[in-house]
Amino acid sequence: MVRGKTEMKRIENATSRQVTFSKRRNGLLKKAFELSVLCDAEVALIIFSPSSKLYEFSSSGIANTIERYQRRVKETGLNHKRDDNSQQARDEIYGLTKKIEQLEISKRKLLGEGIDACSIEELQQLENQLERGLTRIRAKKYQLLREEIEKLKEEERNLIKENTELKEKLHGMGAIVVASSSSTLSSAEVNMDDNGNMEVETGLFIGPPETRQWKKIPPQN
Repeated sequence: MVRGKTEMKRIENATSRQVTFSKRRNGLLKKAFELSVLCDAEVALIIFSPSSKLYEFSSSGIANTIERYQRRVKETGLNHKRDDNSQQARDEIYGLTKKIEQLEISKRKLLGEGIDACSIEELQQLENQLERGLTRIRAKKYQLLREEIEKLKEEERNLIKENTELKEKLHGMGAIVVASSSSTLSSAEVNMDDNGNMEVETGLFIGPPETRQWKKIPPQN
């Protein structure tokens, strides 16, 4: 007599459900024991009945098996995380490599290399890029030139100011020299001729006392 296939759903009858639980529980515990012995596997089995009664089997101790399981789960999680990070890094490297290749191609085209296969639209785009680049370069160049001109003008203003100050100092020194010279001629007489030349008469006498006379100093041109 062939036994029919059991439908996998909850047994509604409480008595039938308890009988089935007892039979399947004992069979499961037996199979766990056989698996640990025949295959030298570490097996741990924990069962709670509907009434919360505990049944267990372990080939190496429930606590040891659970601890081993937790370590393994942790290691597996770390490995998965490393694999995910490695995959993400590979994807980023691949994306950056593609960008570098595109930039190299664009650079060669801007230098006029490898444009034989370019269409009119692509050439027009390259021309527009070059014009925009030249506009920015010229603007930067003119800015630097203006800054340099302003710097030179500032230096020029500083030099003019220093020159003016030196002239004023020299003028003041000349006035001091003239005043000093005038004080040394306090005992002399200064005359101007018709031509604007200066004649100085001093109180010096030349010759014996009986023949003393005023001596005129010739004009100094």
